[in-house]
Amino acid sequence: MRIRKAVFPVAGLGTRFLPATKASAKEMLPVVDKPLVQYAVKEAIAAGADEMIFITSHTKNSIMDHFDRDYELESVLEAKGKEELLKSVRDVLPPGISCVFIRQPEQLGLGQAISCALPAVGDQDFAVILADDLISGAFQPCMAQMQRVYQEYGTSVLAVQRVPWEETHKYGIVEVEEIRPGLSEIRGIVEKPDPDKAPSNLAVVGRYILTPRIFRLIEKTKPGAGGEIQLTDAIEALMGEQTVLAYEFEGTRYDCGSKFGYLKANVEMGLQHPDIGEEFRGYLKQLTSEWTESDDPKATGS
Repeated sequence: MRIRKAVFPVAGLGTRFLPATKASAKEMLPVVDKPLVQYAVKEAIAAGADEMIFITSHTKNSIMDHFDRDYELESVLEAKGKEELLKSVRDVLPPGISCVFIRQPEQLGLGQAISCALPAVGDQDFAVILADDLISGAFQPCMAQMQRVYQEYGTSVLAVQRVPWEETHKYGIVEVEEIRPGLSEIRGIVEKPDPDKAPSNLAVVGRYILTPRIFRLIEKTKPGAGGEIQLTDAIEALMGEQTVLAYEFEGTRYDCGSKFGYLKANVEMGLQHPDIGEEFRGYLKQLTSEWTESDDPKATGS
């Protein structure tokens, strides 16, 4: 009972980060010293996956290059005795891990993107990770936590997080029946409801474990808002046939699809970084102290 295939929908244009993403994939934006997509792949590997399936577009060649071997760079680092840097480059894709890249012909929503993975996934249960949802697990990576639930119940699992009620219109929101604290069976799911119509404030975030039945249901799903094929609609249909669970993961999620979430991720991950964390913490203390003094009327003589 191990999820061996992980799907990464990475074909989006990243318009919220233009012009930075004009010629580079948004998933390649760095958080401290690693791109977002590398954090996502590392999380999948930690959960036991050994085949990474990227749903890409013609603008995402940088992702393919990142996970390819660069023998020239490695030889230069080796010749200069830069062992730590050499190790970091080789660890981008550890031995035994394979990558598959599939072009998404049209960007018609998350559901349609996932359907492109069918030839690589086949009849196996699989994981889906959205790279711009960076999740720092409290005691183990989010997908590894979900893998434990999957091993126990053998069915689809969605990661959920409680959000402020006024933000329900940004997410797929689930109605649930609790099994135990942190784990529930999903009874209903609504895409981006207004707060007064939301069944709860439990929002689906960018981690899924799905059964292959979802592919057939996506095929039957009609385009919804914006002409897109919503994964939420296919999951709602799946609930009529199979149990679908909602798991409240333990950890911190950074919405790196937004500029504010991306900056938060860089600050907080920077503070945790073994090489620069302490120095960065000192810098932030000094900076905030200077801001406090400049805001103090006594400091300016006002």
